[in-house]
Amino acid sequence: MAQRPGVNGVADVVALIDGLGRISGRARVIWYLVFGGLFLDAYSNAALSAGLGPMTAQMELSSTQVSVLTATAPALAIVFNPLGGWLATRIGRVPPLLLAKVFALAGALLAAFAGGFTTVWLGRVLVGVAYGIDFAVAMALLAEYTPKKLSGRLNLWQAVWYVASTSNLALALVFFHLDVGSDIWRWSVGSAGAVALALLAAQAVMLSESPAWLAGKGRLADAVRSLDRIYGIKAEAGTPAASARAAERHGDVGMRQAGVLFKGAYLPRTVLSSVISLGQSMQYFAVGWYLPLISLAIFGESFEKATVGSMVFNAFGIIGGLASAYCGRRLGLRLSSAAGFAGVFVALVLMGLTFNKVPTAVAFLLPVLFILTHSAGPGANGKSIAALSYSSDVRALGTGVTGMVGSFGSVVGLYVFPQIKDALGLGHTFLVLSAVPLLGLITCLMIKWDPIKSAGSAADPDADPGAPAAATPEATAATG
Repeated sequence: MAQRPGVNGVADVVALIDGLGRISGRARVIWYLVFGGLFLDAYSNAALSAGLGPMTAQMELSSTQVSVLTATAPALAIVFNPLGGWLATRIGRVPPLLLAKVFALAGALLAAFAGGFTTVWLGRVLVGVAYGIDFAVAMALLAEYTPKKLSGRLNLWQAVWYVASTSNLALALVFFHLDVGSDIWRWSVGSAGAVALALLAAQAVMLSESPAWLAGKGRLADAVRSLDRIYGIKAEAGTPAASARAAERHGDVGMRQAGVLFKGAYLPRTVLSSVISLGQSMQYFAVGWYLPLISLAIFGESFEKATVGSMVFNAFGIIGGLASAYCGRRLGLRLSSAAGFAGVFVALVLMGLTFNKVPTAVAFLLPVLFILTHSAGPGANGKSIAALSYSSDVRALGTGVTGMVGSFGSVVGLYVFPQIKDALGLGHTFLVLSAVPLLGLITCLMIKWDPIKSAGSAADPDADPGAPAAATPEATAATG
């Protein structure tokens, strides 16, 4: 009988996971269940987007009320991204994910049965809490579940996002043909509650705590059990490594230690991931989220035409999201982001210069270029690069901080876009927004860090000789 490998700390867990050639069996089911939370986040956003017109008409909402509703969820995520990361650092990855589904379910039901603007807004508040917690924690957990050689698969979240958006738009069309009238938005938003309930039940039964997080806490017996439950890896619990014992003595890494993300080798990583996250969210929520409005301008004043047009655009987002895993693996996350930002910049400039001046076919191809280059590059990488750039003890905190920056970009895109559009018109707005991908492109060319191309592990970047040693509590204290 072969001797079982010993687990003495995070490095041993990482080595065992990285030694896997593929993700199969129960591990694959768990992996996609975590992605299911990201599906729900996108689905909840698309639910409001698809029904915004009928809701506005039924409730006679002002433009300010519409802006507040659309910006509420990402605005709350500014707070709850880092809070979710903090929770995941202290109590584990799985409990915050389940809590997020509870908030999402409550928010969907509250909005669906709302009698006025205030109740809908409260529902969006709960959705924003769920969105903020889930995204920060899910990406950290996926990074710790995934072998380094397969880390490019984290970019598949982008395809999942567009699949979710397309699914809700398709469902909105079904409700439209069922002639539910102006209540169509209630059905669309309410369906997100059904998705949240199904995910809550499935994740509660199937998910297992991150073995890397458990090992980092010195809970080696639990880490070994989790490795067996997820991957079928048979290992023996050893003696906690010195770093884990020190972490136990000094307490958990929390908000007070967040400064480590802005020191040493982590500084350029944090700047790069934050700029990519900010840029991709701002350009998507300013343009991509408003595809129904753009579709109306291109295809005509019809709910059905606008929805079908949005579904077509989202189909290209699915293609780009699937391609992002390949692009990230071949080029690295930094260069694929740079190429994507360049494509988005070109698309926005051309959309601004030619809007309402070119045939429908050309007007259609430019948003397609935008969606393809966005989803294949920075759209996917904005979340993945943060999850792969930090060691296990600060990973959730790092993804939370980066997510907070990205959520700020979402708020700016959602709230500012309608204001600029009303003042300058859609064409000139595209030209103004082209500054966003240009800044992202310049940043990607200036900062050379790339987790895919580094010598470190996707699950434990501290294996990279260039990583700082400031993540442990005693090192944090030493650096002031």
